[in-house]
Amino acid sequence: MRDIVQTLSEDEMPQKPRFAVCMAAFNGMAFVADQIHSILAQQEVALQLFINVDRSTDGTEELLSGWAASEPRITLLPSGNHFGSPGRNFYRLLRDVNLIEFDYLSFADQDDLWHADKLWRAHCLIKKLDAAAYSSNFTAFWPSGKTRLVNKASPQRKWDYVFESAGPGCTYVIQRSLAIALQELVRQGDRRLSAIDYHDWLTYAFARSRGYHWIIDPWSSMQYRQHANNQIGVNAGWRSFWLRAMKILSGYGFEQSRLIAEVVGASTVPVVQKGLRGGRLGCLWLALQARHCRRRRLDQVWFSVSCLLLALRKPAAEEDA
Repeated sequence: MRDIVQTLSEDEMPQKPRFAVCMAAFNGMAFVADQIHSILAQQEVALQLFINVDRSTDGTEELLSGWAASEPRITLLPSGNHFGSPGRNFYRLLRDVNLIEFDYLSFADQDDLWHADKLWRAHCLIKKLDAAAYSSNFTAFWPSGKTRLVNKASPQRKWDYVFESAGPGCTYVIQRSLAIALQELVRQGDRRLSAIDYHDWLTYAFARSRGYHWIIDPWSSMQYRQHANNQIGVNAGWRSFWLRAMKILSGYGFEQSRLIAEVVGASTVPVVQKGLRGGRLGCLWLALQARHCRRRRLDQVWFSVSCLLLALRKPAAEEDA
């Protein structure tokens, strides 16, 4: 895909694309300044950084308030609220930021480092491939200096959006028409949104379920910081693998899948009707559909195993409502 970016002609980029970058922050004093510098250093684009701060105790609000007063590209939303999760923080941004003025919406976490051509490259690929949304691979990095390229660019599957996101939301770039449609969904005030923990998964499911063209770039667009306070973090190591496995086996993952499918209007697809709502037999059926439900081969194997284990745990007569 790098060749596609390099061959974009001048007449295809008549003016700098305009980005609304939405950042969720909470007790971010340790890393947020580095992240903001990397966002403001984006090349060949015009951007406005909108920040919503979950009520913090480490001075994050004061730091960002002072920065917004002196930097016109930063807008700090009225603060003082407690949201309790990054998902609800991002839903507030989606509800309140005026997206009409921008060509693209991009999400940002408070603790990463963006490559300077992150947004420009996304714009180029969206234009060249006639896509509505973009996400990418990324490079995880640890305080020890260890780094790891994380591949999210395996081929998309028929129903992967019901069971996983396109990667971290901080790699997402969403074209205006899709962003406004997503905003309308959030503004409807569906109370089920408060139970959906992953705005990035919801966004990907909303786009794919409505037939929008989504591209996943194998290029690493950013450095994804790993530390003790990551909500999810990169899936690396046995501890991370075990924590994720327990979430799936508890039924939490499939409950999130079902909620997201209902909210985006995808509750009639077979993996929901026949699978997630099918009790024990539904889990067994899903185990056979793994190649359609997850992108990576390893994830497909784990998906099948999880479905089989969940089938063993469900009462024989159970039928999910």
